[in-house]
Amino acid sequence: MNIYRGCSHGCIYCDSRSDCFRNPDFNTVKVKENALQIIRNDLRRKAMTGVIGTGAMCDPYNALEKELKLTRNSLELINAYRFGVSLCTKSSLVSRDYDVLLDIKAHSPVIVKFSVSASDDELCKKLEPNVSCTSERFEALRELSGRGIFCGVQLVPLLPYVTDTEENIINILNMAKKAGARFVYTYMGMTLRKGSREYYYDKLDSILPGIKEKYIKRYGNRYSCISPKYKKLWEVFTGECVRLDLLFDMKNIIRHYKYGYEKQLLFTLSH
Repeated sequence: MNIYRGCSHGCIYCDSRSDCFRNPDFNTVKVKENALQIIRNDLRRKAMTGVIGTGAMCDPYNALEKELKLTRNSLELINAYRFGVSLCTKSSLVSRDYDVLLDIKAHSPVIVKFSVSASDDELCKKLEPNVSCTSERFEALRELSGRGIFCGVQLVPLLPYVTDTEENIINILNMAKKAGARFVYTYMGMTLRKGSREYYYDKLDSILPGIKEKYIKRYGNRYSCISPKYKKLWEVFTGECVRLDLLFDMKNIIRHYKYGYEKQLLFTLSH
């Protein structure tokens, strides 16, 4: 479910900037015309309920959401038609909608995933200049998890030569545990393609001069850029998750957040 197009967060690594998505004015958030009506009509036509995902292409809690409340209104529709929701965001604004999420949780699965890349607020603001800093995201996670909502962290992306350090990973895992996270899921790298690659390299040069050359030498034009320290970092990550009793395997995460509900169909509204 994508009610907005574009994003105001300014994350320098965002894959949604890629040319293949044909949105050259990506930094300007636009509202999709009649989005709520389309969502309502789609929900009414579904023979089975399921879990609706949002937050993959653009953040549902962008700068416009505070005033327009379209994400909140869509959650109210999801609740009215008795569907579940899987929500990913970088914004602390999601905590505003705890009441609707609890209403949905009464009948269907709910999972809230906070995307985090850097444990340090200072570095976070350089990589993601217009969004809630890391500590604010963890505060929102703490609030939602304290109310009984199944929450966790997507440690995505892990930027090679920037955030792919043992210290960063361990700090994020410990911050997640203290905030009440049930899981941390990661992809040990990032993706780059035409459009997003050029933007990322340009911003890297202004933040961390010299890093771009390392990317060019190692990855060329590859889409998937896995950390060169992948094996060691994966050992550290999984070991800490086990120690802290944090879920990290996607199958287990899905099984736990859906536990206690009837089997439901997972689908995506792509309007």
